[in-house]
Order: sequence, then structure tokens, then C-alpha cells
Amino acid sequence: MKKEIEIKNWKRKDHFEFFSQFDEPFFGVTVRIDCTEAYAVSKKYGYSFFLYYLHKALMAANEIASFKYRISEGKVFEYDYVNGSPTINRENGTFGFSYIEYREDFKMFCEVARKEMERVRNSTGLMPAVSGENVIHFSSLPWIDFTSISHARHFQFQDSCPKISFGKMTEMDGRRSMPISVHVHHALMDGLHVGKFIERFQELISEVHG
Repeated sequence: MKKEIEIKNWKRKDHFEFFSQFDEPFFGVTVRIDCTEAYAVSKKYGYSFFLYYLHKALMAANEIASFKYRISEGKVFEYDYVNGSPTINRENGTFGFSYIEYREDFKMFCEVARKEMERVRNSTGLMPAVSGENVIHFSSLPWIDFTSISHARHFQFQDSCPKISFGKMTEMDGRRSMPISVHVHHALMDGLHVGKFIERFQELISEVHG
């Protein structure tokens, strides 16, 4: 479900109208996230580390309204919740886009995710069978400890979905960390909202319980 936001009465009216005119309205930041506890919890309980931090990222995004805003035909809508569309790597070196519905319960989320990941790995196509605007595009580059990242963009295609990328996990002085890149549409949010997402994601990924 989604609801339309009345732009004329929206506090971001001027920001929306200004940044919507840009050829490239997305901006992005890259930061390091401490994932020591998340990795330890994943190993202790036999969780997929990828699914564990993916779930925490979706949980954080669903707590922040601006990450659920989308632009459609010049109008702004807020979705009740957003799902994940991560890239899934295949053994032959290719990848496919997936569509994983968000579940607040982690174990239920894993069940949904594993079925979709298996489907993508056993296919040769690129696009998911089901998708929509209420998704966040995720990608994982576990081979690269990047300090910045850019994305391929078709400027004539209207896209307002956030794009979040995770990099290689590294260890130093007994602590583990990885880079995370967050790219978002500036007509829908500012650095303040990205900062809130990063702060909440770090809180969730630092929890020690399973």
C-alpha cells in the first residue's frame, strides 16, 4: 500500500521542485561500518552474513520515512514498507537481479530470500520476475574494499529508488568493518536522512543477540 504526499503542502516542496530538475538528482556517500558483532552472531548461529546485514539494512530503511518515498509521474508516494532487490552472483560469473520481500522476522526473511536466491542462481535472466518501485537496489562487492562507488544510470528512465552497496569485510586490531555506499534521490531526502539511516543501521548491526 502507498499514500500520496501533497507536494503543495509538503515541507520539502521547494527541495523537491529544485532537485527534480537535475539531470543527475542522486547523491551518495561512502562510510565504514563496524560489523564485528554481526559477523560473530552470523557465525555463532550459522546465519548467512550477507542475509544478516541485508535484513538489518532493510529494517533500518523501513524505519525512516524518506527511504520509502518514491516519485511516479511527477507525484510523490510513501509506501507502507520497502523490499529488497539485491544482485545475486552465479557460479558462472554473471549475476541476476532479485526481488526479496521484507519480513520483520529474520528467520522468515531468510526463508523468502533463500528461495529467491536459488531461483536467480538457477536462471540465466537478468531481471526479477516481480519487482516494483517499493524496493531498494542492493549490491555486494565482497572482493573490493572500496572508498567510493558510482552506478550505471539511464537518465531518461525515472528512478527514485535508493541504491546501497556493500564492500569487502576487513579486519584490524580484532575488529571487522566494511564499506557501505548509499545513493539516494535528493528531491526526496538530504544528508540528514542518510545520516539517520547509517546511524540506525550501525545500531542494528551491532546488536549481539541472535
